[in-house]
Amino acid sequence: MWGRKAPRVSETITAALDRAAKVLKDSPRVALACHVNPDPDALGSMLGLAGFLSAQGKEVVCSWGNQPLAPPRWLSELDGAGFLVEPKVFPKNPDVLVALDTASPDRLGLLLANTERAGQVIVIDHHRTNPGFGSILVLDPAASSTAELVFRLIERMGGELPDGAAACLYAGVVTDTGRFQYEATTPETLRVAAELRRRKFDHARLGQALFEDGSIASLRVLGVALDRVTHVPEADLVWTYVTQADLARMSVDVAELDDVIDMVRRAREADVACVIKQQADGRFRVSLRSRGNTDVAAIAQGFGGGGHRLAAGYTSTTGLEETALALIDALRRGRTRRADG
Repeated sequence: MWGRKAPRVSETITAALDRAAKVLKDSPRVALACHVNPDPDALGSMLGLAGFLSAQGKEVVCSWGNQPLAPPRWLSELDGAGFLVEPKVFPKNPDVLVALDTASPDRLGLLLANTERAGQVIVIDHHRTNPGFGSILVLDPAASSTAELVFRLIERMGGELPDGAAACLYAGVVTDTGRFQYEATTPETLRVAAELRRRKFDHARLGQALFEDGSIASLRVLGVALDRVTHVPEADLVWTYVTQADLARMSVDVAELDDVIDMVRRAREADVACVIKQQADGRFRVSLRSRGNTDVAAIAQGFGGGGHRLAAGYTSTTGLEETALALIDALRRGRTRRADG
């Protein structure tokens, strides 16, 4: 399981990057995977690395564990769609597999079995809650994004980074930093972004596709969600929800509502913002954001999820009311512990 060796969890990020670079340099074929329902950092880091490896003469293939894939609209602004295959034709026993932006093995979805059978598994991630898996673990919770880590890896490997691959990595950096406003944005992040922007791609058009490309129907669902916003002072929480019935009524896909949390988090009255979105299978995806006083990654871990200190999430298999009440209780207890401590 997880390649030939267990990951060296105590290994420095520098040593892990060096080992990953050597394996990729020596590998004629590389399979790349990212987490299910991928965001721009997952897809951008995967396709950016794929574009670079392809330019180095490697045979590459990419996928994620949803069937069917259903690529997001903004993917049309990025190079790399030609590397994508459905999970059912992804290599079953790849010699080398790179898992990108995947905070835990279960987030690989349908590709988990392929990953377990791979000869070498390189995990590149920046989620603090990552338990450590794979045979080479490139994990840096201080990094703004997985795309930032991929760029550092590419620098170690050497060779020309194609413009299209640079655009993919830039998409990952600019979204996971909230357009460079989140606390994880460091001087190193800005250096990486500046180096990527030296390449020739239309960053303004890419930004529009990533941040300003919603349908009128999605705006109507957003209005419904905002009308439901509830403030729970004792939990320092503001939250709302979207159901499959809402989506069906407006003919909107749940993927179009990724930015609802960014609207809800604007409320100054609470430290934690939450959006609960019902998925097609009936489960509820819980997205959490904190203004700084609450470690929402710790909250999410308590429910089997994970993420970052100020941005995290998990999936609930209970009903909407039960999901909300459990979250409120966890936040209330956490607030009490902070007050007592």
